[in-house]
Amino acid sequence: MLYRKLGKTNVESSVLGFGAMRMPMLGAQGGMAGFDPNIPIDEVEATKMIEHAIEQGVTYFDTAYGYHGGKSEVFLGKALRRHRSKVMIATKLPSWNVEKPEDMERFFKEQLEKLQTDYLDCYLIHGLDTNNWAKMKEMGVLEFLDGLRASGKIRFAGFSFHDEIKVFKNIIDAFDWNMCLVQFNYYDQNYQAGTQGLAYAASKGVGIVVMEPLRGGKLVDRIPQEVQELWDTAAVRRSPVEWAMRWVWNHPEVTTVLTGSSSLGQLQDHTRIANRALANSLTPEEHALIGQVRQAYRKMLKVDCTGCAYCMPCPNGVNIPQNFNLYNDCFLFKGGEMNAFFYNRFLTPEQRASGCLACLICVEKCPQKIDIPQALKVVDEYLTKQ
Repeated sequence: MLYRKLGKTNVESSVLGFGAMRMPMLGAQGGMAGFDPNIPIDEVEATKMIEHAIEQGVTYFDTAYGYHGGKSEVFLGKALRRHRSKVMIATKLPSWNVEKPEDMERFFKEQLEKLQTDYLDCYLIHGLDTNNWAKMKEMGVLEFLDGLRASGKIRFAGFSFHDEIKVFKNIIDAFDWNMCLVQFNYYDQNYQAGTQGLAYAASKGVGIVVMEPLRGGKLVDRIPQEVQELWDTAAVRRSPVEWAMRWVWNHPEVTTVLTGSSSLGQLQDHTRIANRALANSLTPEEHALIGQVRQAYRKMLKVDCTGCAYCMPCPNGVNIPQNFNLYNDCFLFKGGEMNAFFYNRFLTPEQRASGCLACLICVEKCPQKIDIPQALKVVDEYLTKQ
């Protein structure tokens, strides 16, 4: 296993991390099953995966309060107890459940008990966006994190992120962060924090952990024929999994890439690939090939949205780029059911496409000249019927 320094902390983390969100479930085949609290974790398989990860040198283990209906932290606490001195445990404060400042301490104590540990290596505010960030700041979360760090109850303070680059920069500048968790892959290089965000965080000494390197499996499952034909032209043959993960690791700003493995076989593949996770190791020809694959995917887009967010903010609160992203994914990656779930579960009524009042302000701003109100109407009709 290779290791990289976590920002300015002088602590090294394995380049591959274990992400617990997609652990195997009994009688389930992925998809929305991982979000169903009524489907139990396959603890036999998941334990084998954790043991394999540790044997291969994985040190970073990531979970969250809400994963598997609250059961993920409990399972991980049992599985990692005898390995505690060898691993870094990261979990997340459920920002959307915090209603008053006292809730933060209550959740933290509960998480320590579930994880069977006296301290956390990494404690992140979960899912920061414009709204959560404003609320959590007002609740005093930065002072709370500072106190935990000063007392030794956590080693490092961080946040996971889901919003635009300008919001990301504002958050980075607001606090002495040790780390952040961002979505990053060759398809989403300019989405949310993106490549620009990586460079900005690294310039501030903030360690970077990456989630969704395979875009939830969408970059490696059911490869479109035109994409596979491009991969087949490579001088060095690699699987789509290796291409995708090597692209992320190629960025020296990245410390750890989370594997969302849901089986031992997948994890074994990822640990094997991690042994070649060198920064700046892809050739110009390989970068060009990945660019061709990216363009092939983009040609399948139903709405030609680049995620630039010039249309934002919407005066009525609609998250225009996110709506288009979910809709396009249905056709790019055959994920209609999952994307409909995210649309109806994780977007507020104001953020959904149905909230559009056709004021046309966004149309004037859009560099792609998209008829945004009409496209949002189509998005809502499609995602509400899935």
